Amino acid sequence: MTPALGTAASLVPLDAAQAQAGEQLVWRHGLSLFGQIKYPADFKRFDYVNPDAPKGGTARMISIGTFDNFNIVVMYVKGNIAPAAALVYETLMTRSQDEVSTEYGLLAESAAYPDDFSWVIYRLRKEARWQDGKPVTPEDVIFSLEVLKKNSPHYSSYYRHVGKAEKTGDLEVKFTFDGPGNRELPHIVGELLVLPKHWWEGTDAQGRKRDVTATTLEPPLGSSPYRIKEFVPGRSIKVERVKDYWGEKLPVQVGQNNFDELQFEFFRDNIVALEAFKADQADWISENSAKQWATAYDFPAIKDKRVVKDEFPISDSGRMQGFAFNLRRPQFQDARLRRAFNYAFDFEEMNKQLFYGQYKRINSYFEGTDLACSGLPQGQELQILEGMRDKVPPEVFTTVYQGPVGGNPDAVRGNLREATKLLKEAGFEIKDHKLTDPTGKPVTVELLVQDPSSERIVLFYKPSLERLGVAVTVRQVDNVQYENRVRTFDYDMIVDVWGQSLSPGNEQRDFWGSKAADEPGSKNSVGIKNPAVDELIEKIIFAKDRASLEAATHALDRVLLWNFYVVPQFTYPFARSARWDRFGHAELPKYARSGWPNLWWYDADKAAKVKRS
Repeated sequence: MTPALGTAASLVPLDAAQAQAGEQLVWRHGLSLFGQIKYPADFKRFDYVNPDAPKGGTARMISIGTFDNFNIVVMYVKGNIAPAAALVYETLMTRSQDEVSTEYGLLAESAAYPDDFSWVIYRLRKEARWQDGKPVTPEDVIFSLEVLKKNSPHYSSYYRHVGKAEKTGDLEVKFTFDGPGNRELPHIVGELLVLPKHWWEGTDAQGRKRDVTATTLEPPLGSSPYRIKEFVPGRSIKVERVKDYWGEKLPVQVGQNNFDELQFEFFRDNIVALEAFKADQADWISENSAKQWATAYDFPAIKDKRVVKDEFPISDSGRMQGFAFNLRRPQFQDARLRRAFNYAFDFEEMNKQLFYGQYKRINSYFEGTDLACSGLPQGQELQILEGMRDKVPPEVFTTVYQGPVGGNPDAVRGNLREATKLLKEAGFEIKDHKLTDPTGKPVTVELLVQDPSSERIVLFYKPSLERLGVAVTVRQVDNVQYENRVRTFDYDMIVDVWGQSLSPGNEQRDFWGSKAADEPGSKNSVGIKNPAVDELIEKIIFAKDRASLEAATHALDRVLLWNFYVVPQFTYPFARSARWDRFGHAELPKYARSGWPNLWWYDADKAAKVKRS
């Protein structure tokens, strides 16, 4: 899976020894994890943008939750981050949306690395500027990597194999990795959010020294097309377009960032948020509730087409969503108990009653992509699994994974019988109508949720678990308490989601790796510590080509499924949204979903016909 080279001249081989000596550095304007990149070094813009898109207008959006922090460094460990906080920063490279896993220079104009992927050098654009006019420097890049790795569990895991960063020229930063062969590292370094060192090491308007390890509501200094204009803590944020933005004419920015102002209004409840949208208090709403999508969008503005309902296909990623066990709780250590909980989940009836039949059951940790395992293992995948046969469940080799099917009384009774059989084999017994573990202790489970939509789901699941004798409580807490409890793994079960790219890599360590299980704030909410899983993750990260990557990912998927770490829930292949019809867009590329708001613009003619209330 050698990243593509930008021009014919780039095809000159470069080995590590030559490059370390400063010979024949091959500078690439774009990187890809799949093959040849689409756009040449002299490209003017992405094909999918409108270069003549008008600039102006306001886009008002809804956010669910609250915020008390603008510091992205501590977003995984402290406070509730505001979505606008990340908007002010830029990365070394930026992705195109009509290619898979391909990126082009943003803050950096080019990158160079050897054939063994043991390091990468990024060359910054000399014109790159912070919003205070100061240049973006190698020192900023080095500072960003260091503080993010030190203070963020996510970035610490993601960039674990980036050993050091050093300045190698006035505009150059070299990242040295702790070993060769990781084809993804030069690429993901390009995703690094770059922070202004001079700002974070300076003082605020009151003369207080800033602390990069603390939450703050001081609007951060960025380098992007937008900056925070004003806000009401926990309730609303306005960001404005920077009129003298340094990168406005870059090929990767032409035709984008068209709104003069973006507004975010915060709601703690999606039902209340929808009512605000209906009252024209917001221009755009994303809808995650199948019930609301089916029943609540019948107001007059829909009927007279002032509001447009849309479904945008999701083709840029996959997902796993499920009831996640916390394996740090001893009662969940036995996979037979976890499997019994899976048998108790009647997805088909839930889909009918709660979701109007819109969803499908998830049967893969990479659902929606070609990385999902299917059939029985064969070829390269089988070879990988044979090498760890004593470390994985035997069903991996003999049985195609398929979630239990319910939906009618006979099927439900049969599933509960299978669950009871598994529990008995594991030493669990029913005493006084209560399920007890092998030590005689009653099995109790608290399902922790943070919003009414999740509560509906777990309340449907609760009676099924109770039929097995499990004492179940459902606890809904506010966003702040929920985030704090999840970060410290203080729960029995939660509903969790893991988004998957089309080219999985280092993030899998944070999702399922043994080290991440003990890191507060990591995405390993289940607490998986499995040598076979760790080994498969490394095979994914160090895969030398696409075929090897797919084989290792299929194997990982199969091993995760047969360990029953979660009770898989459901998915929908489209992103649902509704908007007041005041906007235009070009033809959206395959991997953009809605492309909102970057690829859209304010259409004054449409807006004149859809007057605001």
